Amino acid sequence: MDIGFGDAVLLFGGLLAVVAGLSGLMRGTVLSASVLSVLFGIAFAATGVVEVDVGDSSIVELIELALILTLFSDGMFVERELLRRHWSPVARSLMIAMPITMGLLALAAKVLFPDLSWAEAFLLAAVLSPTDPVVTSAVVTSKLVPSAVRHTLNLESGLNDGLALPFVLFFLVLASPGGDAGGEAAKLVGEALVGVAIGVALGAIGGRLHHRLPGGGLTQRYEGIYAVGFGLVAFGLADVTFGNGLIAAFVCGIAMGAAEHDVPDGFVEFAENTSAILQVLTFFVFGALIVATGFNHSIPPLIAFVCFALLIARPVAVQLSFLRTGLPRPQKAFMAWFGPKGVASMLFALFVLKSGVGEGELIFDVAALVILASIVAHGLTDTVGAHWMARRVGLDEAAEESQTARHT
Repeated sequence: MDIGFGDAVLLFGGLLAVVAGLSGLMRGTVLSASVLSVLFGIAFAATGVVEVDVGDSSIVELIELALILTLFSDGMFVERELLRRHWSPVARSLMIAMPITMGLLALAAKVLFPDLSWAEAFLLAAVLSPTDPVVTSAVVTSKLVPSAVRHTLNLESGLNDGLALPFVLFFLVLASPGGDAGGEAAKLVGEALVGVAIGVALGAIGGRLHHRLPGGGLTQRYEGIYAVGFGLVAFGLADVTFGNGLIAAFVCGIAMGAAEHDVPDGFVEFAENTSAILQVLTFFVFGALIVATGFNHSIPPLIAFVCFALLIARPVAVQLSFLRTGLPRPQKAFMAWFGPKGVASMLFALFVLKSGVGEGELIFDVAALVILASIVAHGLTDTVGAHWMARRVGLDEAAEESQTARHT
């Protein structure tokens, strides 16, 4: 960013204070911290207060760090009991819905943007395939939403960020001039497996050592720092060896929570607060990036693609993946809609922009505006959706009780 250190500290400090200060006012409304941060970024960039250089490596590093901490924090929220009892919807979302979503998005991209090759169309689809619970935090934390639904959305979004990365890298190689993706697939699968192994090992070690450290264990002040340290080590170790760092960070959070049994509040609170700070800054920078890159392409195909991505691709894929599962219709509809695009897609879009792909700028521009539309649409409906889900669950329970009473 083209701004002095003192100015940057003043700007970001004010941003954090304002967003946090308005959190009470936004609670229970259609506003959210992510929407507010993006709007601030767009406004400050449009008025010339800040200028963002898309080639600045620190922007990629900021977004990647925010994603690492978000994944680790989300991993610790995964409940062991739900993981054992409600693994089928998550598996269907990852193994069926995600590939169908990617295929539908690639087909739409090729039709609407004929300048894209098939490899570039699938690259755009891979960038937009992961989901992000940060945008709809009210959904994954609200007690109004059934625990199984929250668990499915949280676990799906945590895993598909890491699982989407191999696809992004694969199609990035395929779409680059002279790219040979022949041996890339096996390599990427191996990286995912190594990432899982590293995450499980470090998470289990960190959780089991918690009460066995010298001096009677951790002091309360350092519990969160201890947890975050293991999450960062998991990513770093995977990244410098032969693993998928994003998957390692998320799985490390799950493994630490499972090994610890009763995860201390300090673990979760510190990780969550640190992640929230970086998320606010990330969404602000992303808003400024949208202004910096602009959009010099035809608008009608863009509008059509945004609508297709949000209203057709994800909902159709999820509904197909949940066929014959016995899940109530409101729950399926709820999970079909809440597939927001966020931090992971931002990071992947920047990877494409900084690559040698011929239509990299078009892919970034389209992805950026889909992410922006998703942040607004899903961010404005998370609280409303949680209350709708609560009413539907109440109606379903009342109907079941009435039917049971009739039969007795």
